Amino acid sequence: MARNRFFGLTNRVLLLLAALLLVLSYLSMVINPAKLWLMSLAGLMFVPFLLFNIFLLIWAFVRRSKAFMIPLLAIVPAIFFMTRYVHVRGDEQPPAVLSENVLKVISWNVGRFSLHQPSAGVGGFEQCADSIFSYIREQQPDIVCLQEFKIKDARKVKQYLKKRMPGYSSEYYIFTGSNGSTGNLTLSRMPVRNRGVVKFEGGTNLAIFCDYEHAGRVFRVYNCHFESYNISFSGIARAMMSSEKDLFAETGIKMRRSISRRPKQVDKVFHDIESCPVESFVCGDFNDNPMSYTYFRMMRDRQDTFVEAGDGFGATYSRLWPMLRIDYVLCPKSCTVVTHETPKVKLSDHYPVITEIAL
Repeated sequence: MARNRFFGLTNRVLLLLAALLLVLSYLSMVINPAKLWLMSLAGLMFVPFLLFNIFLLIWAFVRRSKAFMIPLLAIVPAIFFMTRYVHVRGDEQPPAVLSENVLKVISWNVGRFSLHQPSAGVGGFEQCADSIFSYIREQQPDIVCLQEFKIKDARKVKQYLKKRMPGYSSEYYIFTGSNGSTGNLTLSRMPVRNRGVVKFEGGTNLAIFCDYEHAGRVFRVYNCHFESYNISFSGIARAMMSSEKDLFAETGIKMRRSISRRPKQVDKVFHDIESCPVESFVCGDFNDNPMSYTYFRMMRDRQDTFVEAGDGFGATYSRLWPMLRIDYVLCPKSCTVVTHETPKVKLSDHYPVITEIAL
């Protein structure tokens, strides 16, 4: 009897702990990780926490335990958030809109055109860049937002783009280093009415913006690249498995520094948007998932094109597909999202986000 009582108590503690972790992932959207950096990790683990609670719910049902209510209550709110990760639309048709009002937008972290040069082979960089720009031209977009755009000679950007993207105006901000110049690039078929840059402290991440006019409306497009975790997931695994305390501590410091920087960058862009006199689109690599402070902040007065028109999994980071969705196109609520795609184009470690939006 005592053994059964101990086993039952242990089960309830496990159920409560799992439920608490899932609740923390919900709270991660509204708690600034600059003040409590571990909340960002809770949001990042939303899907594993959810799956674990579902497993515990089934287990409790099989055991006919009344404690099944613990994971059940924890899971219920997830119903409202799962559409940020996966959609099943079936035969649902796109909304009818006037074609002349539609903008086709691509946002893509092109990874410095490095995917084709694992060993810095001859022509690898150029091959990857040519393949990416060829794919973009085939899509015939109106606006293109690229992050981690790289060029060997910063003095030849205009000449370089004129050859690869004829008919498009370009605005960019790049940082020059010993191995080339890297930054954000925005291309458009429309002339630029206004432009600017939002710089961040302590790194090479940034946001640039451009104002355009289409279908009689003036709007702004922000092209953002927020701070990454600065460490691979394999690096995290190695740190956890390692007996070296220094490696684990170094990994923790890197993650904490990155997580603390990102909300400051997000707030800086948010305040710029708040002072913007026209409606704004926000595109780019957020390096954060849909259960995050970053997403919650940038979504204010906007809609997520995947949530509105996506189908299947929305993940954009190839190496942990379908877990990580970190690239977005967010548009004003006054717009109508017609289509959304995240094709598995293997030219970068990120997949492109391609969407059509009616103004």
